[in-house]
Amino acid sequence: MLKSNGERLWASLMAMAEIGATTRGGSCRLALSEDDQAGRELFAHWCREAGMTLSVDPIGNLFARRPGSDPDAAPVMIGSHLDTQPEGGRFDGVYGVLAGLEVVRRLNDLHIHTRKPLDIAVWTNEEGARFTPAMFGSAVFTGSMKLEDALAVRDADGVSVAQALQRTGYAGTRPLGGAVDAYFEAHIEQGPILEDNAKSIGVVSGGQAIRWLDVQVEGMAAHAGTTPMPLRKDALYGAAPMIQEIEQLACDFAPQGLTTVGELSIAKSSRNTIPGLLRFTVDLRHPLDSAIDEMEQQVTKRLQAIAAQRGLNVSISRHWVSPATPFDAECVAAVQAAVDELGYAQQSIVSGAGHDAILLARYCPTAMVFIPCVGGLSHNEAEDVLPEDVRQGADVLLNAVLARAGRSE
Repeated sequence: MLKSNGERLWASLMAMAEIGATTRGGSCRLALSEDDQAGRELFAHWCREAGMTLSVDPIGNLFARRPGSDPDAAPVMIGSHLDTQPEGGRFDGVYGVLAGLEVVRRLNDLHIHTRKPLDIAVWTNEEGARFTPAMFGSAVFTGSMKLEDALAVRDADGVSVAQALQRTGYAGTRPLGGAVDAYFEAHIEQGPILEDNAKSIGVVSGGQAIRWLDVQVEGMAAHAGTTPMPLRKDALYGAAPMIQEIEQLACDFAPQGLTTVGELSIAKSSRNTIPGLLRFTVDLRHPLDSAIDEMEQQVTKRLQAIAAQRGLNVSISRHWVSPATPFDAECVAAVQAAVDELGYAQQSIVSGAGHDAILLARYCPTAMVFIPCVGGLSHNEAEDVLPEDVRQGADVLLNAVLARAGRSE
């Protein structure tokens, strides 16, 4: 079994972390920003040094290729993302990209050639922090989102994706999609399960269902000092028990059901005005599609009941849907075989977060490799990992990818 160069991989991670570094030790490289562009350019420089060729598609996905001996073979793809949350960590996404680079570097060190080409993909806007929805780079690549729809999305400052691509030089011409033999993605777990169970590797069996809802609550704005409490139609006081019901919903679907209200905004808010209109978001997650269907139905039922009691109007709409997605049995088996041969402590795990791999799994055979993150913390500047886990994850990725790509005779 082959081993990666853990010190080189760690050094690359630390060098990338200097781009968009935050004051509290994290990273801020919002999608298609100047810092994201700089991160991509550093990665591209390393790929050229490793003898790879680069291409970019119209949604800005960046691909680096190491050729195989069979010119007609579809590539084995490795990837993740370089963009981060506004106050993100140093390893979310970037670990998968640079672990892919370490696979290529190590094969170069050992003069090992593969039959199938190897592609490293940097997917555009995985985080969804600047542009929504998340993961639209891989969504456009796989055909689950139209290119023109993604290009028209605007950030909070009114800058469109099309404009950001032009500004950063990443409005590419490589044809969208194309044949992919298999896709492998390494990632930090972003949760506490592996660390709590003292496991170094998570063999990911698939991704859970995710459903994003937008909720609008409408009452009546009025003067805070002259309107008696019984006559008020306060949208915020109505939203409070709604949000409590959403929290209760997670208890009703425990332990696998998860609910989050991540954003809340009051329209035309004022200190001495009763809120008349507000909006909030709901994030539902569960490993089973049938369960998340029921969770969504319960959200609608419970929120409408509260609105009726308080004389409010509530509207609920879907923002984004990601079905539960099992990974390819053969690709998962390749990861399992690698970790078994290497003898690393491991367990099977379902991905709780959304990843580009979830979209790729509906397009081509796919698998993921998880490593622990300290305290299960992610989307936070304090996000951290252990260098030994970083190396072991790259070892598993290296051997799984090589098994799929095949050694050249």
